[in-house]
Amino acid sequence: MRERAADQGGNAPFEGVVPGFVRLYHAVLEHALQCYPREACGLLARAANGALAYHRCRNAAAAAGDAFRIDPRDWAAVEDAHPVVAVVHSHPDGDAHASDADRAMCHASGLPWFIVAVPGTTWSTLWPHRPLPLLGRQFHHGVVDCYSLVRDYYAERLGIALPDFERADGWWDRGEDLYRKHFAEAGFVDLGRPAGRADGATELRLHDALLMQVAARCENHAAVFVGPVHGVDSILHHLYGRLSAHDPWGGYWLRHCTAVMRHRSLLEAAP
Repeated sequence: MRERAADQGGNAPFEGVVPGFVRLYHAVLEHALQCYPREACGLLARAANGALAYHRCRNAAAAAGDAFRIDPRDWAAVEDAHPVVAVVHSHPDGDAHASDADRAMCHASGLPWFIVAVPGTTWSTLWPHRPLPLLGRQFHHGVVDCYSLVRDYYAERLGIALPDFERADGWWDRGEDLYRKHFAEAGFVDLGRPAGRADGATELRLHDALLMQVAARCENHAAVFVGPVHGVDSILHHLYGRLSAHDPWGGYWLRHCTAVMRHRSLLEAAP
């Protein structure tokens, strides 16, 4: 993922990304300042005559102070009228450097992104290039979290594309049980609880997904069994407030594991 910064007096690099953007600089900055301290977001689209326009969009994120999600209705309205060529959003009270969540969403969008820091006039540009590394990524619920790590692992290691699903923070406190519903839709088969528990008998295989219930009313965490890491059977997972990492399998994670989920394409694979 390439990233480049510029200040108000040095916006020439943006012309090379989306020609005509510099002309819209003040319109974007004005929107960002009006939305402060919330994150502003919008789309750049090009009309049939080639003119570039900035379209303000509503921020549909639940915690809009440090996150953004363009309202799908606004995105659809712009896209129905003109080709979308870039995504714009602001970073209130921060710098313009892209977060891991920004990088992940930029990659998923397939579009260049412009980020403006407010107050101030510092900008950065971001291009879709490659997925985040599996290890060491920052946590951002709904974008870079335990399920997105499972999705990226399956895509990178197995070439299996798992569907994404929208998930508002705190869904586990509302008993929405999203993992049970969506893992089944993604093609996983529930094989019961893992061996090692008094109520479990399923021996783990490489690439098995594991559902866990951690201080919640329903399963709210997912991991992947990755086999030996430095000689110790391990899981790959991403907890809130931590970087994604390997942890030894057993103990706490075994006690909280409620289901071994095996993708149907791997059911006949040799153990």
